[in-house]
Amino acid sequence: MSNILAIVGRPNVGKSTLFNRLTQTRRAIVSDESGTTRDRQYGHAEWCGYEFSVIDTGGWVLNSDDIFEGEINRQVRLALDEADVILLLVDVNEGVTRFDMEVAHLLRQAGKPCVLAVNKVDAFDQQYGAAEFYKLGLGDPFIVSAENGLGTGDLLDEVCSRFSKEQTEEEVDELPRFAIVGRPNAGKSSLLNVLTGEERTIVTNMPGTTRDSIYTKYNKFGKQFYLVDTAGIRKKAKVKEDLEYYSVVRSIRAIENADVCILMIDATRGIEAQDLNIYQLVQKNKKGLVVCVNKWDLVTDKTNADIKAWEQSIRERMAPFQDFPILFTSALTKQRIYKVMETALQVYDNKQRKVPTAQLNEKVLPLIENYPPPAIKGKYIKVKYCTQLPDTQIPTFIFFANLPQYVKEPYRRFLENKLRSWWDFTGTPIQLFFRAK
Repeated sequence: MSNILAIVGRPNVGKSTLFNRLTQTRRAIVSDESGTTRDRQYGHAEWCGYEFSVIDTGGWVLNSDDIFEGEINRQVRLALDEADVILLLVDVNEGVTRFDMEVAHLLRQAGKPCVLAVNKVDAFDQQYGAAEFYKLGLGDPFIVSAENGLGTGDLLDEVCSRFSKEQTEEEVDELPRFAIVGRPNAGKSSLLNVLTGEERTIVTNMPGTTRDSIYTKYNKFGKQFYLVDTAGIRKKAKVKEDLEYYSVVRSIRAIENADVCILMIDATRGIEAQDLNIYQLVQKNKKGLVVCVNKWDLVTDKTNADIKAWEQSIRERMAPFQDFPILFTSALTKQRIYKVMETALQVYDNKQRKVPTAQLNEKVLPLIENYPPPAIKGKYIKVKYCTQLPDTQIPTFIFFANLPQYVKEPYRRFLENKLRSWWDFTGTPIQLFFRAK
């Protein structure tokens, strides 16, 4: 399971700008107006072999100073509870404020690893102002500029050194883990209850009933694996309760810790933007995928043409990755429910598939010879050898070529499609790398 870094601090110190830089996105809205970030952002970052989640804990702008301070403290306490490392961000131009002192006091009491970063050091002579922040009692301050990237490498080195070296697991045994994910009220808990044959989780029509990620060991019909019912991941603008914020973070952790994700789509609402956001999260974490269109009993038009239209719509919205199974189910009437588990197990097997090197070269090399990559600048690309890497999270293939830098994305996709047609990799992402021979 990946570590979690929480960025905390008073409003308008540049937390969202730093969040965008660390996650290499532009998801957090950035402006000079204090209190722009009102909902917590969460993203994924990588640095020197470490993969971790980043949380931007924005503060609100309120009229009363007392309430303002209380909101900041509450945000920090939430971050303290879930995060592995806390990053306190302060503003070199403002100096040490009483809000900074209050937050630093909470961090010292919490006893969690904490890194202090002084932001907005955009000019050389501003760095001397960082010395003032020693009075916060959090060790050496790191001088950074989230705007232009100054000092963020050293900061990330320090953050990663504070992460736990041992990646803790939720369960001790190495059974496959299937996470049931989706928007709130898509029928995730109902599916789990039907599969286990008991009221394992509370089911209501009210979105957000499930607050935690619940692990259930499933050992019927001679199969053993863990099912994880996650809280529904909704749009960040609708995540207001503290408890629901916990749920979203834990759902993300459940996705990171799963082998295959079963994405539940509500057939009465169709595929929506938030379904695609969850799909992107599954893809980013390189997990197997089964798409499950639930509440199929409530759909009136069920002809073969309608089903094909549904499938085409889902695959088009989720392009370019389209090689995943789509099932039409009803947790209420138990329609095709056990087919979901059979398919998830098949995707798990596909994710573990190893192609012998001799067999791989026997198929791939003649194909490349007959359909070589396009020549660039009069230079011809020749692939001499290919092999599958052992012990990788998803099937990963390396092709050794004389000019690997000239192999473009369309040709990679052509090879990937051929690999998928020869060996069954349905539901799992695969990686192709080209290296100098």
